[in-house]
Amino acid sequence: MFQNYLKIALRSILRYKAYSIINILGLAIGMASSILILLWVQHELSYDKWHKQAAKIYRVNSAAGDFKTAVSPAGMAGGVQAILPAIRNTVRMSAPNSFLFATGDRKFEESRVYYADSTFLQVFSFPLVKGDARTALQRPDAILITAEMATKYFGHDDPIGKVLRKNNNNNVVVTGVLADVPANSHLQFDFIQPMSAPEQRREITENPYNNFSFYTYIQLDDHFNASKAALAGLEKQMNDFFKKQNKDIRIDFTLQPLTSIHLHSNLQMELAGGGNIQYVNIFFIVAIFIMIVACINFMNLATARSARRAKEVGLRKVVGALRWQLMGQFLGEAMLISFFALLVAIIIVLLALPAFNELAGKKLIVHIWNGQLMTTLVGISVATGFLSGSYPALFLSGFQPVKVLKGSLRGLSGNRLFRNALVVVQFVVSIVLLIGTFVIYNQLRYIKQRNLGYDKENLLSMPMKGQLWNKKQALYNALAQDPATSQFTVTSDLPTNTTSGTIDVKWPGKDPHLQVVFPSLDVSESFFSIFNMKMLGGRAFSKAFNDSSSFILNETAARTMGMTPASAVGQQISFQDQKGTIIGVVADFNFKPIQRAIEPLVMRLNKWGGVVVVKTRPGATEAAIKSLGKICESLEPSYPFAYGFLDQQLAYQYKGEQQMGSIFNLFALLAIFISGLGLYGLSAYIAEQRTKEIGVRKVLGASLFNILRLLSGDFTRLILIAMVIAIPLAWWAVNQWLQSFAYHIQLGWSVFLLAPVAALFIAWVTVSYESIKVGVANPVKSLRSE
Repeated sequence: MFQNYLKIALRSILRYKAYSIINILGLAIGMASSILILLWVQHELSYDKWHKQAAKIYRVNSAAGDFKTAVSPAGMAGGVQAILPAIRNTVRMSAPNSFLFATGDRKFEESRVYYADSTFLQVFSFPLVKGDARTALQRPDAILITAEMATKYFGHDDPIGKVLRKNNNNNVVVTGVLADVPANSHLQFDFIQPMSAPEQRREITENPYNNFSFYTYIQLDDHFNASKAALAGLEKQMNDFFKKQNKDIRIDFTLQPLTSIHLHSNLQMELAGGGNIQYVNIFFIVAIFIMIVACINFMNLATARSARRAKEVGLRKVVGALRWQLMGQFLGEAMLISFFALLVAIIIVLLALPAFNELAGKKLIVHIWNGQLMTTLVGISVATGFLSGSYPALFLSGFQPVKVLKGSLRGLSGNRLFRNALVVVQFVVSIVLLIGTFVIYNQLRYIKQRNLGYDKENLLSMPMKGQLWNKKQALYNALAQDPATSQFTVTSDLPTNTTSGTIDVKWPGKDPHLQVVFPSLDVSESFFSIFNMKMLGGRAFSKAFNDSSSFILNETAARTMGMTPASAVGQQISFQDQKGTIIGVVADFNFKPIQRAIEPLVMRLNKWGGVVVVKTRPGATEAAIKSLGKICESLEPSYPFAYGFLDQQLAYQYKGEQQMGSIFNLFALLAIFISGLGLYGLSAYIAEQRTKEIGVRKVLGASLFNILRLLSGDFTRLILIAMVIAIPLAWWAVNQWLQSFAYHIQLGWSVFLLAPVAALFIAWVTVSYESIKVGVANPVKSLRSE
């Protein structure tokens, strides 16, 4: 019997080729889209879970009021380990550093260099390919490199014991080679140096409980029950310990599981490359939506062709076929189509994966013959076949043989309410996705076009490295003498993601219990003119005055101090024990990504260097780059010339949002395309059921427009119902996403009108084909059997 059903299913698929292709293609696109999304979701959820002790590792975060950071003081790791038996081990990581490394004729500037305690390889499970994990970070001049860096610097030679020249002034010895860091690790590095390195001694010994510059990880003891209450108790003990070490600062320490850092960490001074659990949830829901839409598409197409299978069902029932046997046959056909769709989907995934990786910024890999993956794919195929084939199987197997053999199909229209509900679901999904697409597009455009409080165009930046720090006056003179670079300023950091900050700020009338973190920037006199910033009160720094002990505030800082831009000028304040006078207040500008609200900022006169920013003339950027390169080559030839554009660096900050928007738009379009196939199926079904009715109407004088209006009327009513359901859902969903930005677009009625109108237009275009085909048909043919 099974063999017979298989033959019939294959014959049915081959007989109705167009129907089968549309069915298989719709399911295949739905499966392929869902597989790609689920691969991405699985990758995001897998971060740091591969560490052997992942469940026992926590990071120590700190918060000063609302200012929450991923860093903690240098002394916390050793201090809490000494007094808390629950802590088995600790490791500190520095922020990433940039160094120039050289060996022989190979010289490169590297930006993924960290300092770490010698316990680094004991706490984390980064595989050491060469070297001894117990001693690799013991000597102060040691360095661990990844396999990729080993090949880059030493080719195929054994790098152990080889020397790298660092910053042209000291040597480090390779004591270990690490396997390349997995893509699903929140720590991404190329080099690890010991915390005992000479240049780090001051950082970790001077004011060890004031310098919040280290990422601290603790490994809990195996016998410690990490319940919510137990972790809260541990945090309280850490807070009590810190209060004894530093009574001047109120800090709350929290423990964050290692495996939650990538998706659940929206903190200041967080390591780059973090994910967002909100995006994971969004795409997981989109994957489910796409599969639902694909299954509805299959159901509609199956019921649309029901009349062609009615007599077959009637004959089978007459000769003794039971309903469960017919249901098994039609479910088997659905499973077979689903299996064919899976094969096509796998091909689509393999072909599309490189482009999808480029779009998502990932390195996802599909191992087709992996047992677990194959089981999952087969499970998806079976679930899809069962879900999409269940309703058609129930519907087709329920035909009454007497009626169908007489040719009466009017009573076999099936559960119309259920079928309409499926179409409403398709429209709801389509409208929600369309609204999401419009909102994401507008928010990303808003990010690009938002007035940040300064002019970001035509700004060329160059970090001061090597001897440029000591030759800054010669550098400034050379820049000023060249017309291509004469408009320049020097700042301690670019106003893109400023991370430095202090609570050691005093002003007249300050509440002694108030604790506010003030970020800071050190800038030269020309900073405000180069960035075209607006002064609200007072003046900018000037060479005509001695501004070495002067301050400029942003308006948020003035407001925090209870001052206006006018009243702030002339006030005496203290910043990190440096007393001085406020000489100006600048209009607020974004010096961090717009996900964060503007914070109070203190600006001082730059005395040491940092980053040179050159304002180039339109069309003269290449000339400015060449001039800047020549100046650097003459003053510091041992360092490679490096430069960047401020607008590009700003755009890079929102790379995650851009990628999310691109992925969402892609799959939204695919879901709408699949919905279109489903609508086509339903329009074909309705046209098929009403062929004779339309023939009678044409004989009585109905025009093509009347027929189109008749057939599209039902769809219009369904869209109106879908709108009522979809608009509140979409409003809630997009508002949840927009709340992650401190500055975002305001949702207007137009967004919630355009999407339903677009869905209605897509529906009308889809329905029109079958409607026009029936409308222009000769009524004689449809009425001949009457």
